[in-house]
Amino acid sequence: MKKLRFILLTLIPLLSFGQTEKETSKKVSADFQKFYNIDEYHNVFELFSIKMKSALPIERTTNFLERLKRQAGKIEKREFIKYENGTYASYKTNFEQALFLVNISLDKNGKIDGLFVKPFKESNLPNLERNTTEMILPFKEEWTIFWGGDTKDLNYHVENEAQKNAFDIVITGENGKSFKTDGKTNEDYYAFGKELIAPCDAEVVLAVNGIKDNIPGELNPIYIPGNSVILRTENNEFLFFEHFKQNSIAVKMGQKVKQGGLLGLCGNSGNSSEPHLHYHIQNIENTNKATGVKSYFSEIFVNGELKKNYSPIKGEKIKNY
Repeated sequence: MKKLRFILLTLIPLLSFGQTEKETSKKVSADFQKFYNIDEYHNVFELFSIKMKSALPIERTTNFLERLKRQAGKIEKREFIKYENGTYASYKTNFEQALFLVNISLDKNGKIDGLFVKPFKESNLPNLERNTTEMILPFKEEWTIFWGGDTKDLNYHVENEAQKNAFDIVITGENGKSFKTDGKTNEDYYAFGKELIAPCDAEVVLAVNGIKDNIPGELNPIYIPGNSVILRTENNEFLFFEHFKQNSIAVKMGQKVKQGGLLGLCGNSGNSSEPHLHYHIQNIENTNKATGVKSYFSEIFVNGELKKNYSPIKGEKIKNY
């Protein structure tokens, strides 16, 4: 396939946007896809601003879109990624025969004044080093970090790109153990059945509820996360919660949750040897392509001492302020 190129027009000053897709961008990009797919290129042209129409007359617009259709086919799926340079809404766009990054900018009237199509590369994905959304801990009582930190000694997850900043968290008793007597049943563990809550306002993008809890010491490698919830924040951070108790998930896909809202109960499902919470953040939802994001919490007690904007490590006892 020939390399596809298109004119990039910047006709307005750079603006400052967050990383949540604006309603105007959502509507215009959806209209662009609809009209493009049904060959109504004149309607695509009508989405343009006056300056855009002048720079790219209907004949040139039609010619480009026809070439794009011949080489790449129809648009099957769009996924908003971020705003580039504060102006262009970037979409990972699956065509029938190609994968492109489609950037669309709008003027103050909601008209397209910039359009750019280029091959999609993983480098186009957001690179987040830490969460920018303010968060509380995802539980109400004092828990203990079993795995957490930036080195292999502190956190075996560090060798996994998507989970390199993950935590495994348990509740321990006065004797330092995570269970009350012999640890042979899930009910013997302090964490089993405890409420897990949303660290911030977010949208539920995945909820898995029907996986059986394991007998302590036995693993389920078939579905590693077990019962799980994934939340997407307004800043496009993806929060992963794994190993919930079977049938305890209290949220559904597409639901908007508030900070502190109940997600479900701690369990021992999936690739888990005992009841605990696995929690981490990724820059995208797809674990096979994601990069882990370091988790900081706004105000928490760490071993009884108040810390602000803190990321806990192995062995620390933590509790919300």
